[in-house]
Amino acid sequence: MPKLHITTRAGDTQIVDGQVGLSTMEVIRGAGVDELMALCGGELCCATCHVYVDPAFVDRLPALGDDEDELLETSDYRESTSRLSCQLPFNDDLNDLRVTIAPED
Repeated sequence: MPKLHITTRAGDTQIVDGQVGLSTMEVIRGAGVDELMALCGGELCCATCHVYVDPAFVDRLPALGDDEDELLETSDYRESTSRLSCQLPFNDDLNDLRVTIAPED
């Protein structure tokens, strides 16, 4: 089972088993990381599942879509590796993916 490394805003990291077929947001929420709000539940209408992706994994992710890009533009904390975790399908190719939860806007 592929692993996901989640770093919280406080800098604590936990490694969890990720279920293939879920979004990275669903894996994070399933691990009990409540600071990832994910208010829209993955419907791509908020940016409360904003994470920073380890640069080593950026090329393995699906391309940033226009809607995701537009939502990330609303964040004061956008960085070059910012993504919405609801838009990142978790799969075996992402084993050991490392994400950090972005500050809350």
